[in-house]
Amino acid sequence: MIEKGSKVKVHYTGKLNDNEIFDSSKDKEPLEFTVGEGQLIPGFENGVMGLNAGDKKTIELEPEQAYGPVREELVNEVPKENLPEGVEVGSTLQAQTEQGPVMVRVVELNETIGKVDANHPLAGKKLIFDLEVVEVG
Repeated sequence: MIEKGSKVKVHYTGKLNDNEIFDSSKDKEPLEFTVGEGQLIPGFENGVMGLNAGDKKTIELEPEQAYGPVREELVNEVPKENLPEGVEVGSTLQAQTEQGPVMVRVVELNETIGKVDANHPLAGKKLIFDLEVVEVG
């Protein structure tokens, strides 16, 4: 049975509310992690607790159990001339901050301003995972 400290291998499919798949281990090696080491989002680790090898389960995670709510302070406007040539809405860029490099998504562009978002792309979203426990060590 999975408990804190268990080494676990899990196959998963991660979906959004509209059933759009954002990640899956299907046709790949199963995800391998040690429960309780904080390697994964908290809700995923909590969702496998108590399961055994061979168990299947669907878990639904609110944003607070996953990548957190969207934080407006992580959305900033920058002069368009400070953005790379040819950048488009949806582009991912690396920005330099006082804390070091951070990845940002371009979410809006006009003639003079670009709006960039440093939130995780899945922040603010409810996540649904179909899990299958492959191995418990």
